[in-house]
Amino acid sequence: MKIAVCIKQVPTRDWQPRLNDDRTWIREQDATYEMNEPDAYALEEALRLKEKLGGEVVVCSAGPARVTQVLREALARGADRAIHVQDDTLGAADAFVVASALAGAMKDERFDLVLTGLQSDDQGFAQTGVVLAEKLGFSHATIIMEVQADQGALRVKRELEGGWFQWVTLPTPAVLTIQSGINQLRYATLKGIMAAKKKEIRVVAPVAPSTPHQQILALAIPAKSKQTQLIPGSAADAAKALITRLRDDARVL
Repeated sequence: MKIAVCIKQVPTRDWQPRLNDDRTWIREQDATYEMNEPDAYALEEALRLKEKLGGEVVVCSAGPARVTQVLREALARGADRAIHVQDDTLGAADAFVVASALAGAMKDERFDLVLTGLQSDDQGFAQTGVVLAEKLGFSHATIIMEVQADQGALRVKRELEGGWFQWVTLPTPAVLTIQSGINQLRYATLKGIMAAKKKEIRVVAPVAPSTPHQQILALAIPAKSKQTQLIPGSAADAAKALITRLRDDARVL
């Protein structure tokens, strides 16, 4: 089975965001980056399918030159090769533009299965995988919690609201968006890191520029505030009042 995994490089979760001068995106030159967490679970699921069914895992990403970092990480974890759609504008592009760029680079590869993370940790629109399926002409399913694949057959478990799940059978080729927690992530070994240096990363330019379907007008960092409340009375009365406020007002109990 020939599997593609779309991964995205996002700012690290512990980095304190700083906005650029026009307040439409972060100051990318100040940020540190990592692999998008849901995409890491998609990569792990692809590697497990390869171990079961054989085949090839190809990681694909769209973005500036710095994206090579997460591609090398994916290769070190076990992917066979990588495709990098390189363009400086793709780092903050919307789902339609990114999906169009990826589809242009992937269409001639004839993948049997394409996996993406459910959403990205920076923008979180959860649309790239769905748009990519439409661009490639593949069937698709979202919020996947389990994948049962065999040659020519695909059955997946989708997470619904309210604790419900849905089993879906769909034809291949297909695009699946993977939910975080579907599996246990593996980490790159020293042997894998050394092997990744010799694996191919094919760098391509976007086939054709796409017009963005949305525009970020302004971003704002959430304001931090502190408020102290004094609870008068005896220790016993104060304890009861504190429990009431934590339960009814803060809703943490």
